[in-house]
Amino acid sequence: MKLYSTNNKDHQVSFQEALFRGLPPDNGLYMPTAIPELPSSFFEKLPGLSFQEIALEVTSALLSEEVPVEVLKSICDDAFDFEVPLVEVSPKVYALELFHGPTHAFKDFGARFMARIMGYFLEKSGEQIHILVATSGDTGSAVAQGFLGVKNIKVSILYPSGKVSPLQEKQLTTAGQNISALEVEGTFDDCQAMVKQAFLDQELSKKCGLSSANSINIARLIPQSLYYFWAYGQLQKQGLPVNFCVPSGNFGNLTGGLLAKKMGLPIKHFIAATNVNDIVPQYLENGQYEPRPSIATISNAMDVGAPSNFARMQALFGDSWEEMKAEISGYAFDDDTTQEVMVRIQKECDYPLDPHGAVGYLAIADFLQDKNEIGVFLETAHPAKFHEVVKATTGLQPVIPPKLEALLELPKESRLTPPTFEALKAYLVE
Repeated sequence: MKLYSTNNKDHQVSFQEALFRGLPPDNGLYMPTAIPELPSSFFEKLPGLSFQEIALEVTSALLSEEVPVEVLKSICDDAFDFEVPLVEVSPKVYALELFHGPTHAFKDFGARFMARIMGYFLEKSGEQIHILVATSGDTGSAVAQGFLGVKNIKVSILYPSGKVSPLQEKQLTTAGQNISALEVEGTFDDCQAMVKQAFLDQELSKKCGLSSANSINIARLIPQSLYYFWAYGQLQKQGLPVNFCVPSGNFGNLTGGLLAKKMGLPIKHFIAATNVNDIVPQYLENGQYEPRPSIATISNAMDVGAPSNFARMQALFGDSWEEMKAEISGYAFDDDTTQEVMVRIQKECDYPLDPHGAVGYLAIADFLQDKNEIGVFLETAHPAKFHEVVKATTGLQPVIPPKLEALLELPKESRLTPPTFEALKAYLVE
Protein backbone atom coordinates (compact mmCIF):
# COMPACT_ATOMS: atom_id res chain seq x y z
CA MET A 1 0.00 0.00 0.00
CA LYS A 2 1.36 3.38 -1.01
CA LEU A 3 0.51 6.42 1.09
CA TYR A 4 0.65 10.15 0.37
CA SER A 5 0.80 13.25 2.56
CA THR A 6 -2.41 15.26 2.83
CA ASN A 7 -0.22 18.34 2.33
CA ASN A 8 1.53 17.01 -0.78
CA LYS A 9 0.14 14.21 -2.94
CA ASP A 10 3.53 13.86 -4.65
CA HIS A 11 5.12 12.79 -1.34
CA GLN A 12 4.49 9.04 -1.33
CA VAL A 13 5.92 6.31 0.90
CA SER A 14 5.44 2.64 1.71
CA PHE A 15 3.30 1.49 4.63
CA GLN A 16 6.43 0.56 6.61
CA GLU A 17 7.87 4.04 6.19
CA ALA A 18 4.58 5.71 7.15
CA LEU A 19 4.28 3.39 10.16
CA PHE A 20 7.60 4.44 11.65
CA ARG A 21 7.58 8.08 10.55
CA GLY A 22 4.13 8.74 11.97
CA LEU A 23 3.97 12.17 10.33
CA PRO A 24 5.20 13.27 6.89
CA PRO A 25 7.95 15.92 6.98
CA ASP A 26 5.50 18.54 5.66
CA ASN A 27 3.19 18.19 8.73
CA GLY A 28 0.46 16.47 6.74
CA LEU A 29 -1.05 13.06 7.51
CA TYR A 30 -0.53 9.83 5.62
CA MET A 31 -3.44 8.53 3.54
CA PRO A 32 -3.67 5.58 1.11
CA THR A 33 -3.17 6.57 -2.53
CA ALA A 34 -5.93 4.06 -3.36
CA ILE A 35 -8.51 2.38 -1.11
CA PRO A 36 -9.43 -1.14 -2.29
CA GLU A 37 -13.09 -2.12 -2.48
CA LEU A 38 -13.78 -5.52 -0.98
CA PRO A 39 -15.64 -8.11 -3.10
CA SER A 40 -19.39 -8.66 -2.76
CA SER A 41 -18.68 -12.26 -1.66
CA PHE A 42 -17.03 -10.90 1.50
CA PHE A 43 -20.13 -8.91 2.48
CA GLU A 44 -22.42 -11.87 1.75
CA LYS A 45 -20.55 -14.03 4.26
CA LEU A 46 -19.95 -11.20 6.76
CA PRO A 47 -22.60 -12.28 9.33
CA GLY A 48 -20.90 -15.67 9.77
CA LEU A 49 -17.33 -14.46 10.16
CA SER A 50 -15.48 -14.05 13.45
CA PHE A 51 -13.90 -10.71 14.32
CA GLN A 52 -10.44 -12.11 13.62
CA GLU A 53 -11.54 -13.45 10.21
CA ILE A 54 -12.95 -10.04 9.28
CA ALA A 55 -9.76 -8.37 10.50
CA LEU A 56 -7.60 -10.64 8.33
CA GLU A 57 -9.70 -10.01 5.22
CA VAL A 58 -9.64 -6.22 5.64
CA THR A 59 -5.98 -5.86 6.63
CA SER A 60 -4.89 -8.24 3.87
CA ALA A 61 -6.62 -6.08 1.27
CA LEU A 62 -4.61 -3.10 2.51
CA LEU A 63 -1.27 -4.51 3.64
CA SER A 64 -0.51 -7.89 2.06
CA GLU A 65 2.01 -6.35 -0.37
CA GLU A 66 4.30 -5.59 2.60
CA VAL A 67 3.21 -8.03 5.31
CA PRO A 68 2.70 -11.72 4.52
CA VAL A 69 -0.86 -12.97 5.02
CA GLU A 70 0.27 -15.59 7.54
CA VAL A 71 1.93 -12.82 9.61
CA LEU A 72 -1.23 -10.70 9.44
CA LYS A 73 -3.26 -13.70 10.59
CA SER A 74 -1.00 -14.19 13.60
CA ILE A 75 -1.16 -10.46 14.41
CA CYS A 76 -4.98 -10.31 14.12
CA ASP A 77 -5.52 -13.50 16.15
CA ASP A 78 -3.29 -12.20 18.94
CA ALA A 79 -4.27 -8.51 18.93
CA PHE A 80 -8.05 -9.02 18.88
CA ASP A 81 -8.44 -11.86 21.37
CA PHE A 82 -11.32 -10.27 23.32
CA GLU A 83 -15.08 -9.91 22.89
CA VAL A 84 -16.78 -7.06 21.01
CA PRO A 85 -20.41 -7.19 22.22
CA LEU A 86 -23.25 -5.38 20.45
CA VAL A 87 -25.94 -4.56 23.04
CA GLU A 88 -29.44 -3.25 22.29
CA VAL A 89 -29.89 -0.41 24.79
CA SER A 90 -33.29 0.79 23.54
CA PRO A 91 -35.37 -0.20 20.50
CA LYS A 92 -33.12 -0.17 17.38
CA VAL A 93 -30.35 1.64 19.28
CA TYR A 94 -27.27 -0.49 19.93
CA ALA A 95 -24.10 0.10 21.92
CA LEU A 96 -21.00 -1.36 20.30
CA GLU A 97 -18.92 -2.09 23.40
CA LEU A 98 -15.29 -1.54 22.50
CA PHE A 99 -14.01 -1.69 26.07
CA HIS A 100 -13.41 -5.40 26.64
CA GLY A 101 -9.69 -5.34 25.85
CA PRO A 102 -6.86 -5.21 28.41
CA THR A 103 -7.20 -1.48 29.23
CA HIS A 104 -11.00 -1.38 28.85
CA ALA A 105 -11.03 1.23 26.08
CA PHE A 106 -11.36 1.13 22.29
CA LYS A 107 -7.75 2.26 21.92
CA ASP A 108 -6.72 -1.36 22.59
CA PHE A 109 -7.62 -2.25 19.00
CA GLY A 110 -5.19 0.21 17.46
CA ALA A 111 -2.41 -0.05 20.03
CA ARG A 112 -2.24 -3.86 20.08
CA PHE A 113 -2.30 -4.14 16.29
CA MET A 114 0.31 -1.42 15.92
CA ALA A 115 2.67 -2.86 18.54
CA ARG A 116 2.65 -6.24 16.84
CA ILE A 117 3.13 -4.97 13.32
CA MET A 118 5.96 -2.68 14.45
CA GLY A 119 7.50 -5.63 16.25
CA TYR A 120 7.39 -7.63 13.01
CA PHE A 121 9.31 -5.00 11.05
CA LEU A 122 11.79 -4.27 13.88
CA GLU A 123 12.60 -7.95 14.32
CA LYS A 124 13.58 -8.02 10.65
CA SER A 125 15.69 -4.85 10.80
CA GLY A 126 17.15 -4.98 14.33
CA GLU A 127 16.58 -1.22 14.74
CA GLN A 128 15.35 0.58 17.87
CA ILE A 129 12.68 3.30 18.10
CA HIS A 130 11.18 5.72 20.64
CA ILE A 131 7.38 5.99 20.56
CA LEU A 132 6.12 9.48 21.43
CA VAL A 133 2.41 9.78 22.13
CA ALA A 134 0.02 12.48 23.38
CA THR A 135 -3.11 11.38 25.19
CA SER A 136 -6.31 12.87 26.57
CA GLY A 137 -6.89 9.65 28.49
CA ASP A 138 -7.26 6.25 26.88
CA THR A 139 -4.72 6.37 24.06
CA GLY A 140 -1.81 6.48 26.49
CA SER A 141 -2.97 3.58 28.61
CA ALA A 142 -3.65 1.42 25.55
CA VAL A 143 -0.23 2.26 24.11
CA ALA A 144 1.44 1.57 27.46
CA GLN A 145 -0.17 -1.86 27.68
CA GLY A 146 0.20 -2.69 23.99
CA PHE A 147 3.92 -1.85 23.86
CA LEU A 148 4.88 -2.95 27.39
CA GLY A 149 8.00 -5.08 27.23
CA VAL A 150 8.21 -5.01 23.42
CA LYS A 151 11.85 -5.34 22.35
CA ASN A 152 13.61 -2.43 20.65
CA ILE A 153 10.87 0.06 21.58
CA LYS A 154 10.82 2.81 24.24
CA VAL A 155 7.57 4.73 24.90
CA SER A 156 7.05 8.24 26.31
CA ILE A 157 3.47 9.33 26.99
CA LEU A 158 2.48 13.01 27.33
CA TYR A 159 -0.76 13.72 29.20
CA PRO A 160 -2.32 16.96 30.56
CA SER A 161 -1.89 17.29 34.32
CA GLY A 162 -5.21 17.15 36.21
CA LYS A 163 -7.24 16.59 33.03
CA VAL A 164 -7.51 12.81 32.90
CA SER A 165 -9.47 10.65 35.34
CA PRO A 166 -7.56 9.28 38.36
CA LEU A 167 -7.88 5.72 37.04
CA GLN A 168 -6.68 6.76 33.59
CA GLU A 169 -3.69 8.47 35.20
CA LYS A 170 -2.80 5.31 37.09
CA GLN A 171 -2.85 3.38 33.82
CA LEU A 172 -0.46 5.92 32.30
CA THR A 173 1.98 6.18 35.18
CA THR A 174 2.35 2.70 36.68
CA ALA A 175 3.49 0.50 33.77
CA GLY A 176 7.27 0.83 34.28
CA GLN A 177 9.79 -1.11 32.16
CA ASN A 178 10.05 0.62 28.76
CA ILE A 179 7.15 3.04 29.44
CA SER A 180 7.62 6.62 30.77
CA ALA A 181 4.96 9.26 31.51
CA LEU A 182 5.35 13.03 31.08
CA GLU A 183 2.75 15.01 33.05
CA VAL A 184 2.38 18.22 31.04
CA GLU A 185 1.32 21.41 32.81
CA GLY A 186 -1.20 22.32 30.11
CA THR A 187 -3.98 20.94 27.91
CA PHE A 188 -4.16 17.95 25.57
CA ASP A 189 -3.76 20.36 22.67
CA ASP A 190 -0.43 21.43 24.20
CA CYS A 191 0.65 17.78 24.42
CA GLN A 192 -0.36 17.16 20.82
CA ALA A 193 1.43 20.28 19.59
CA MET A 194 4.62 19.26 21.43
CA VAL A 195 4.57 15.81 19.85
CA LYS A 196 3.96 17.20 16.36
CA GLN A 197 6.82 19.67 16.75
CA ALA A 198 9.16 16.89 17.80
CA PHE A 199 8.37 14.93 14.65
CA LEU A 200 8.84 18.01 12.48
CA ASP A 201 12.31 18.57 13.95
CA GLN A 202 14.08 16.31 11.44
CA GLU A 203 17.40 16.23 13.32
CA LEU A 204 15.78 15.40 16.67
CA SER A 205 13.42 12.85 15.16
CA LYS A 206 16.24 11.01 13.44
CA LYS A 207 18.61 11.18 16.41
CA CYS A 208 16.02 9.78 18.83
CA GLY A 209 14.38 7.36 16.36
CA LEU A 210 10.98 8.91 17.01
CA SER A 211 7.73 7.28 15.96
CA SER A 212 4.10 7.90 16.88
CA ALA A 213 1.26 5.79 18.23
CA ASN A 214 -1.40 8.50 18.18
CA SER A 215 -4.32 8.30 15.77
CA ILE A 216 -2.16 10.40 13.45
CA ASN A 217 -0.38 7.10 12.69
CA ILE A 218 -2.01 5.19 9.85
CA ALA A 219 -1.44 1.89 11.67
CA ARG A 220 -3.81 3.05 14.42
CA LEU A 221 -6.44 4.02 11.89
CA ILE A 222 -6.66 0.70 10.01
CA PRO A 223 -7.78 -1.44 13.00
CA GLN A 224 -10.31 1.25 13.91
CA SER A 225 -12.18 0.38 10.72
CA LEU A 226 -12.60 -3.28 11.67
CA TYR A 227 -15.39 -3.10 14.24
CA TYR A 228 -17.68 -1.32 11.79
CA PHE A 229 -17.59 -4.43 9.58
CA TRP A 230 -18.18 -6.64 12.62
CA ALA A 231 -21.15 -4.65 13.93
CA TYR A 232 -22.74 -4.33 10.49
CA GLY A 233 -22.46 -8.11 10.02
CA GLN A 234 -24.34 -8.71 13.28
CA LEU A 235 -27.21 -6.47 12.13
CA GLN A 236 -27.26 -7.32 8.44
CA LYS A 237 -30.11 -9.86 8.64
CA GLN A 238 -32.54 -7.26 10.02
CA GLY A 239 -32.65 -5.69 6.56
CA LEU A 240 -32.73 -2.09 7.82
CA PRO A 241 -30.34 0.79 7.07
CA VAL A 242 -27.54 1.00 9.65
CA ASN A 243 -26.18 4.32 10.94
CA PHE A 244 -23.10 4.76 13.15
CA CYS A 245 -22.68 7.43 15.79
CA VAL A 246 -19.15 8.13 16.99
CA PRO A 247 -18.32 10.11 20.16
CA SER A 248 -15.41 12.13 18.82
CA GLY A 249 -12.32 14.03 19.95
CA ASN A 250 -9.47 13.61 17.47
CA PHE A 251 -11.85 11.92 14.98
CA GLY A 252 -9.64 8.88 14.31
CA ASN A 253 -12.52 6.57 15.21
CA LEU A 254 -14.89 8.26 12.78
CA THR A 255 -12.22 8.31 10.07
CA GLY A 256 -11.85 4.55 10.54
CA GLY A 257 -15.56 4.21 9.83
CA LEU A 258 -15.26 6.33 6.71
CA LEU A 259 -12.42 4.07 5.56
CA ALA A 260 -14.68 1.04 6.04
CA LYS A 261 -17.38 2.65 3.91
CA LYS A 262 -14.84 3.48 1.19
CA MET A 263 -13.96 -0.23 1.17
CA GLY A 264 -17.59 -1.03 0.37
CA LEU A 265 -19.36 -1.37 3.72
CA PRO A 266 -22.90 -0.03 3.05
CA ILE A 267 -23.23 2.26 6.08
CA LYS A 268 -26.22 4.61 5.62
CA HIS A 269 -24.93 7.64 7.57
CA PHE A 270 -22.42 8.77 10.19
CA ILE A 271 -23.12 10.98 13.20
CA ALA A 272 -20.23 12.92 14.74
CA ALA A 273 -21.05 13.49 18.41
CA THR A 274 -19.01 15.85 20.57
CA ASN A 275 -19.21 17.66 23.87
CA VAL A 276 -18.96 21.49 23.87
CA ASN A 277 -15.71 21.18 21.92
CA ASP A 278 -17.83 21.24 18.78
CA ILE A 279 -15.35 22.28 16.11
CA VAL A 280 -16.44 19.62 13.59
CA PRO A 281 -20.22 19.89 14.18
CA GLN A 282 -19.84 23.63 13.62
CA TYR A 283 -17.95 22.95 10.40
CA LEU A 284 -20.66 20.58 9.22
CA GLU A 285 -23.24 23.28 9.91
CA ASN A 286 -21.58 26.31 8.31
CA GLY A 287 -18.50 25.13 6.38
CA GLN A 288 -16.09 27.06 8.64
CA TYR A 289 -13.32 25.08 10.32
CA GLU A 290 -12.21 27.11 13.32
CA PRO A 291 -9.97 25.30 15.85
CA ARG A 292 -9.84 26.85 19.30
CA PRO A 293 -8.50 26.05 22.78
CA SER A 294 -10.25 23.03 24.26
CA ILE A 295 -12.70 23.29 27.16
CA ALA A 296 -12.59 20.79 30.05
CA THR A 297 -15.66 18.55 30.37
CA ILE A 298 -16.69 15.32 32.09
CA SER A 299 -16.16 13.51 28.75
CA ASN A 300 -12.48 14.45 28.82
CA ALA A 301 -11.25 12.20 25.99
CA MET A 302 -13.23 14.45 23.63
CA ASP A 303 -11.73 17.69 24.97
CA VAL A 304 -9.94 18.47 21.71
CA GLY A 305 -9.89 21.91 20.12
CA ALA A 306 -7.92 21.03 16.97
CA PRO A 307 -8.87 17.50 15.83
CA SER A 308 -5.80 15.95 14.21
CA ASN A 309 -7.71 13.66 11.84
CA PHE A 310 -9.80 16.42 10.27
CA ALA A 311 -7.32 16.63 7.38
CA ARG A 312 -7.94 12.94 6.66
CA MET A 313 -11.69 13.49 6.68
CA GLN A 314 -11.27 16.31 4.18
CA ALA A 315 -9.06 14.13 1.98
CA LEU A 316 -11.68 11.36 1.91
CA PHE A 317 -14.24 13.87 0.64
CA GLY A 318 -11.96 15.69 -1.77
CA ASP A 319 -12.04 18.82 0.42
CA SER A 320 -15.77 19.15 -0.33
CA TRP A 321 -17.89 20.48 2.54
CA GLU A 322 -21.07 19.54 0.67
CA GLU A 323 -19.99 15.91 0.26
CA MET A 324 -18.90 15.60 3.88
CA LYS A 325 -22.13 17.15 5.12
CA ALA A 326 -24.14 14.68 3.03
CA GLU A 327 -22.38 11.73 4.74
CA ILE A 328 -21.97 13.05 8.31
CA SER A 329 -24.28 14.89 10.70
CA GLY A 330 -22.85 16.73 13.70
CA TYR A 331 -24.25 16.96 17.23
CA ALA A 332 -22.85 18.56 20.38
CA PHE A 333 -24.01 18.35 24.01
CA ASP A 334 -23.01 20.02 27.28
CA ASP A 335 -22.26 18.28 30.57
CA ASP A 336 -25.72 18.83 32.06
CA THR A 337 -27.43 17.15 29.11
CA THR A 338 -24.87 14.35 29.19
CA GLN A 339 -25.52 13.68 32.88
CA GLU A 340 -29.28 13.78 32.39
CA VAL A 341 -29.18 10.97 29.81
CA MET A 342 -26.79 8.92 31.97
CA VAL A 343 -29.39 9.01 34.75
CA ARG A 344 -32.33 8.31 32.40
CA ILE A 345 -30.78 5.36 30.56
CA GLN A 346 -29.57 3.82 33.82
CA LYS A 347 -33.10 4.06 35.20
CA GLU A 348 -35.11 3.12 32.10
CA CYS A 349 -32.79 0.62 30.40
CA ASP A 350 -30.55 -0.55 33.25
CA TYR A 351 -27.54 0.30 31.11
CA PRO A 352 -24.54 2.19 32.54
CA LEU A 353 -23.26 4.83 30.09
CA ASP A 354 -19.88 6.39 30.50
CA PRO A 355 -19.85 10.16 29.72
CA HIS A 356 -18.57 9.60 26.16
CA GLY A 357 -21.10 6.89 25.35
CA ALA A 358 -23.81 9.14 26.77
CA VAL A 359 -22.95 11.81 24.19
CA GLY A 360 -23.12 9.13 21.51
CA TYR A 361 -26.50 7.88 22.72
CA LEU A 362 -27.94 11.40 22.77
CA ALA A 363 -26.88 12.03 19.19
CA ILE A 364 -28.07 8.74 17.68
CA ALA A 365 -31.41 8.88 19.51
CA ASP A 366 -32.02 12.38 18.17
CA PHE A 367 -30.95 11.41 14.64
CA LEU A 368 -33.20 8.33 14.51
CA GLN A 369 -36.43 10.12 15.41
CA ASP A 370 -39.24 8.94 13.08
CA LYS A 371 -36.82 6.76 11.06
CA ASN A 372 -37.27 3.01 10.63
CA GLU A 373 -33.51 2.50 10.80
CA ILE A 374 -30.88 1.06 13.13
CA GLY A 375 -28.45 3.19 15.09
CA VAL A 376 -25.15 2.00 16.57
CA PHE A 377 -23.22 4.25 18.95
CA LEU A 378 -19.67 3.40 19.95
CA GLU A 379 -19.17 2.84 23.68
CA THR A 380 -15.50 3.64 23.80
CA ALA A 381 -14.57 3.11 27.46
CA HIS A 382 -15.72 1.06 30.44
CA PRO A 383 -17.87 3.18 32.82
CA ALA A 384 -15.51 2.23 35.65
CA LYS A 385 -12.77 4.33 34.03
CA PHE A 386 -14.94 7.33 34.93
CA HIS A 387 -16.41 5.90 38.11
CA GLU A 388 -16.22 9.24 39.95
CA VAL A 389 -18.43 10.92 37.34
CA VAL A 390 -20.74 7.91 36.96
CA LYS A 391 -21.30 7.60 40.71
CA ALA A 392 -21.77 11.34 41.24
CA THR A 393 -24.27 11.42 38.35
CA THR A 394 -26.30 8.22 38.79
CA GLY A 395 -25.66 7.42 42.44
CA LEU A 396 -24.40 3.98 41.42
CA GLN A 397 -20.80 2.78 41.65
CA PRO A 398 -19.86 0.89 38.46
CA VAL A 399 -18.15 -2.42 39.04
CA ILE A 400 -14.43 -1.86 38.56
CA PRO A 401 -12.70 -4.73 36.72
CA PRO A 402 -10.08 -6.37 38.98
CA LYS A 403 -7.13 -5.32 36.78
CA LEU A 404 -8.18 -1.68 36.99
CA GLU A 405 -8.87 -1.81 40.72
CA ALA A 406 -5.38 -3.17 41.39
CA LEU A 407 -3.87 -0.09 39.72
CA LEU A 408 -5.36 2.24 42.31
CA GLU A 409 -2.91 0.92 44.93
CA LEU A 410 0.20 1.42 42.78
CA PRO A 411 2.40 4.53 43.17
CA LYS A 412 2.26 7.07 40.35
CA GLU A 413 5.53 7.69 38.49
CA SER A 414 5.59 10.70 36.17
CA ARG A 415 7.79 13.62 35.22
CA LEU A 416 6.17 17.07 35.56
CA THR A 417 6.91 18.98 32.36
CA PRO A 418 6.22 22.55 31.13
CA PRO A 419 3.94 22.73 28.04
CA THR A 420 6.76 23.67 25.67
CA PHE A 421 8.61 21.92 22.86
CA GLU A 422 11.90 23.02 24.42
CA ALA A 423 11.10 21.03 27.58
CA LEU A 424 10.21 17.96 25.54
CA LYS A 425 13.34 18.26 23.42
CA ALA A 426 15.53 18.52 26.52
CA TYR A 427 13.91 15.36 27.90
CA LEU A 428 14.38 13.45 24.64
CA VAL A 429 18.01 14.48 24.26
CA GLU A 430 18.66 13.59 27.90
